[in-house]
Amino acid sequence: MLPSVFVCGVLAALLTAARCELIKVCIEDDDNLRVDCRVKAKANQISSYQFSWSSGSKESLINANVSGLPAESRFRGKSEVTELEPHGYRMTLKGFTDKLLHNTTYLCKITGAGASVTVERDQLVRCCAVSLILQNCWSVGLLLFFHVTHA
Repeated sequence: MLPSVFVCGVLAALLTAARCELIKVCIEDDDNLRVDCRVKAKANQISSYQFSWSSGSKESLINANVSGLPAESRFRGKSEVTELEPHGYRMTLKGFTDKLLHNTTYLCKITGAGASVTVERDQLVRCCAVSLILQNCWSVGLLLFFHVTHA
């Protein structure tokens, strides 16, 4: 009984400590920049997305599937977007990690709802499985649920 209580306590602490952020930015093993946007689209609307970054007062559009919003020419062909389950999108940007400004705000909008996060270049983390699991409140919650129900 004591080990189960201990494991549940540790998992609960991780869940509390994990920041449930709508947008996460990290560097992949191949040095590509990855932005996960977990904004939930509004119901009964076609899902659209926009990814951009800003430094100071200048915002630069990286990728969008919205008609009439072209990405800046320096980003064309350098980024790709994939859909995430259960909701959201992941944008991967190739060849820009060495060109990142010191303090950058990453923005994403999905069907009108949006999120942003400001990250200093020196504080960008690697996208590793352990850090992503700890950052994802749903996975820690599921681990806690399965442990409790199967103990």
